[in-house]
Amino acid sequence: MTKNYKIIVATHKQSTMPADTDLYLPIHVGSEGKEKLGYQCDNEGDNISSLNPYYCELTGLYWAWKNLECDYLGLVHYRRYFTAKRHSYSETIDMNDIILSKSELQDLLAESDVIVPKKRKYYIETLYSHYAHTHDANHLDVTRQIVSELRPDYIDAFDQVMKQRSGYMFNMFIMSKENVAAYCEWLFPIIDELYKRLDITDYSAFDARLFGRISERLFNVWLAKQDLRVKEIPFIYMEKIDLIQKGKSFLQAKFFGKKYGQSF
Repeated sequence: MTKNYKIIVATHKQSTMPADTDLYLPIHVGSEGKEKLGYQCDNEGDNISSLNPYYCELTGLYWAWKNLECDYLGLVHYRRYFTAKRHSYSETIDMNDIILSKSELQDLLAESDVIVPKKRKYYIETLYSHYAHTHDANHLDVTRQIVSELRPDYIDAFDQVMKQRSGYMFNMFIMSKENVAAYCEWLFPIIDELYKRLDITDYSAFDARLFGRISERLFNVWLAKQDLRVKEIPFIYMEKIDLIQKGKSFLQAKFFGKKYGQSF
């Protein structure tokens, strides 16, 4: 029986999209009340599109979970894609030559249950301390309390993951729709409760997106408790990244307490 694979591409603006429209589905996240971009909107059917300023790409994931029929589901971003081999960005690169193809995906899933990006390694930071230095540790403390109340069977995994010096970031993954559903059924009650408990009234637009950032850590917590064959593969930024500024901001947060004020 032929399997149906879908990788949603979360975006909030017009961008170059993959040519393989059978595999890749651009999703206009946070489309509620916005001018249409010509992509699938996340405010149709069962949706939480209005929460996008806080939940980030999770509104696209929620839409796909509730409304998209497929056997395998993945999530990437308009500027971050999985690749089968390591590539470096250049302005002349053609994304269709390097991003993960359907045949490559099928080969990977033949020997694994979930595909994730190569771990981001912090070396001198744990996942907890990095978040504490760059954002607000209270977000994770409240999250831990919620996990202890709603899913106490995951509290040991939560504590273990927070002590790690690396993790799977960006909410990027590909796995069976069944596993995606299991993850979403676990994740969203925690994130929704966190949204209720935190007062973000005076937060900047950048800081208010904390729920998406917390979910990146929570994916690692959920995955730690699953008996799944995990396959790490490379990914590429489809925009030039200022690595010097990124490293400088990381060190300023670590040693001088300067919080992040923008994405990199």
